[in-house]
Amino acid sequence: MKLNYGTLALALVLIAAAVFFGWRASWFAWTPNRIAGLAIAVPSFLLLVLARVQLGRAFSVQAKASILVTTGIYSRIRNPIYVFGALVFAGIILFMGMPWLFLVLAVIVAMQMVRARTEGRVLEEKFGEEYREYKKRTWF
Repeated sequence: MKLNYGTLALALVLIAAAVFFGWRASWFAWTPNRIAGLAIAVPSFLLLVLARVQLGRAFSVQAKASILVTTGIYSRIRNPIYVFGALVFAGIILFMGMPWLFLVLAVIVAMQMVRARTEGRVLEEKFGEEYREYKKRTWF
């Protein structure tokens, strides 16, 4: 299984930087928003990494259909990387106390929804009825 360690390392560095600078900005004040942000971001990040690992060789930047992954997290959610990525970002926004970034998140989510539809069409063309049945059993 080939894992893109560069992408994973970049994500970890960006998250660590966001947490570090958000942490420093409020001088370690543990507000309900900061606690909620961590409670959302940390498990979501772990699930995002798990989803990426489970996707394995099927991962690609552009929509292509090499393998239909339907096990693990993918047995319940068709696009867990998008879902958990958005939740990580939302948690970081709460943690940092920068609610205006939710506007950026809204744009990212809209773009991911378009991308998910494109990927779905590619998968449906390749896997046909198998993908349609999978789609009925899963969310987003």
